[in-house]
Amino acid sequence: MFTVFLVGWSWVAVGAAVFMLCLRTFAITGFYHRYFSHRSFKTSRWFQFLWAFIGNMSVQKGPIWWAAHHRHHHNHSDSQLDRHSPREKGFFYSHMGWFMTNEYNTIDEKYVADWMKVPELKFINKHYWLAGILLAGGLLGAGALLQYAGYPTSPAQLFVWGFLVSTVAVYHGTYTINSLAHVFGKRRFKTTDDSRNNLLLALITMGEGWHNNHHHYSSSARQGFRWWEIDLTYCILKTLS
Repeated sequence: MFTVFLVGWSWVAVGAAVFMLCLRTFAITGFYHRYFSHRSFKTSRWFQFLWAFIGNMSVQKGPIWWAAHHRHHHNHSDSQLDRHSPREKGFFYSHMGWFMTNEYNTIDEKYVADWMKVPELKFINKHYWLAGILLAGGLLGAGALLQYAGYPTSPAQLFVWGFLVSTVAVYHGTYTINSLAHVFGKRRFKTTDDSRNNLLLALITMGEGWHNNHHHYSSSARQGFRWWEIDLTYCILKTLS
């Protein structure tokens, strides 16, 4: 993150950061989570691949890996077997420590037998880093073209803001649901875990903050059940439908 002081900023670079943050957050919330993990709606094979690839750009590993670990989480939420429970593992480990360790690199295929039948998803799941490299290279190239065209930016700025800054922001947005959404907020439903509804987290994560709603009815594509529970991910999915 300190690289922003080396390259400076421009409105073009900040705009790229915001766009990539929103695009990749939706890929995680709408597809890695609600589609690949919970199959809460249906789509075509080419469209699921497109958003799996965009999700890969978030560098949060592949869609099959993500779905397997998330399904495991729902089966064992806030028990000793939960891999990222603040109750059992502590706040920092549940927030990001578990993701940074090599302990959970493997996939328990029994949780994702459905997706293991799809060869193109298996390919990008195995080579999940490829999309991130292509995105970083694309931003460097776009920065060079914009600079040549006279725009006040540079390849380094577009890379740092559009890739590095936005990637870290997407990371921590995702992490808050594993950590903060099990600690702070209100519980409408008496679920067996510590999941909570939190408006601030819902705004940050495009609707994922209605986490107690989600744990009560995990197969729903909509997580904001009341009219005032803002769920931008569901609004986009509804529009796409």
